[in-house]
Amino acid sequence: MKVILSSAVLALALGPVALDAFLLPPAPLRSGAVGLMTMRAEKDTKTSSSGWHKIPKKLLAPATLAFATWQSTFSFHPALLGSTSSNLMPRLETVRSVQAAGRQNAPTSAGSRVNKDAESLLRYGLPINSKEARDLQEAIEGVKENVRSKRLSEGKKDVSRAKTILSSKKEKLLKAVRPDGKARATELLSEIDTKLDEIATTFNEDAGRGSEQERAKLDLAYKQQAAASRSITELQELMVPAGYTVKVPEEFAYLPQLQGRAEVDMTMKKAEAGEKFEIKGKLYDAINIKMVIDGFNAPVTAGNFVDLVQKGFYNNRPITRSDGFVVQFGDPEPEGEVHGYVPPGQKEVRKIPLEIFVTQDDAPMYGTTTEDDGRGYSATRLPFQAYGAIGMAREEYVADSASSQVFWLLFESDLTPAGKNLLDGRYACLGYTIENAELLAGVKEGDVIVSAKVVKGAENLVPGKKQ
Repeated sequence: MKVILSSAVLALALGPVALDAFLLPPAPLRSGAVGLMTMRAEKDTKTSSSGWHKIPKKLLAPATLAFATWQSTFSFHPALLGSTSSNLMPRLETVRSVQAAGRQNAPTSAGSRVNKDAESLLRYGLPINSKEARDLQEAIEGVKENVRSKRLSEGKKDVSRAKTILSSKKEKLLKAVRPDGKARATELLSEIDTKLDEIATTFNEDAGRGSEQERAKLDLAYKQQAAASRSITELQELMVPAGYTVKVPEEFAYLPQLQGRAEVDMTMKKAEAGEKFEIKGKLYDAINIKMVIDGFNAPVTAGNFVDLVQKGFYNNRPITRSDGFVVQFGDPEPEGEVHGYVPPGQKEVRKIPLEIFVTQDDAPMYGTTTEDDGRGYSATRLPFQAYGAIGMAREEYVADSASSQVFWLLFESDLTPAGKNLLDGRYACLGYTIENAELLAGVKEGDVIVSAKVVKGAENLVPGKKQ
């Protein structure tokens, strides 16, 4: 609610021009806001009469997204404005609510708690079919939420539930593991059980509320939960069938594909030697992040990115955009004519299709948004709801126009669950930042990517077939 209120105040401060933007019919409104995510800022001639495009992007982007978020989250009715006339705002649309499969978002008394945990979303993105594994995951992740909110009595219940699943469902958990992973899975189940005991012991330690001892207790429980989460991730990865691949249409066989996952480490520095990043009062010589690139749910998009990382394409490239909404990079000629990757010996930019994997589908769809496909509010397997989610930039009105430009999403809100924000189903998400995502807030335009390296999963990259 804070984002919406502050943005509404901002709109009032900007005057009639901004208010005109807020009262645009929903389709142009969403189009204009989504246009802020494209590779290059373009004047929208379709709505230019409103004058909204004249507002500085740094001011308009949060305001526009906030209003679209409000519109997407609630069913609007004119009576809210004290009128019973259905013609007051006849073109405002009512948005259907969506229950995301895979328990990506947990229900609460207030509606839906958005799962903003990147590693949890990656676990839900694994192609496995074990209810017991999902129940165990949910219980262990519940511990994290309750430690964060200091609800230790509820955290104890989650620990107890997880231990009950381990003891009563062990055979079913092992049955879901592929044959070559059963020995390691047995070890992992034992490790998880031990880690849960450690968390329970920490929960039972005496510590005065608000004391340093309580802080130390919570920090320890948080680290112990993280260790248990890493083990559940490894366990679930052993449940992915051997040789699992995602079927990609033959027309895209010439493009590299990532059949599985890969980890990419990236280092960024200031352009000026000796200059430091300042983030929340702390100084950093460099920013180091780790990303998981997900080929299970975006094989072409992920393959394209990992291929370019392997080629060293992103090394020494500048950050071309940082506006509080996104941090964007990958434009080889920010001031020139070429804005994507051109393979050696070719003259044209290599472009990839828009790739969206809707939760209930068996494979990604290509070349169209969920909105154009008549499923505008369907949840996607890789939702844009974690800070540092990684997406492909593209031209606003051309679905298959992405090439090398990538962005990290910096916006997050408890009011925008999967399928109800401006990006899900319109842009391809290819993974998440799992380490130091919060440091992306300090990355500015002109900062430089010193290096990008594939540190795990390079063997999952399948080169494109020669045309």
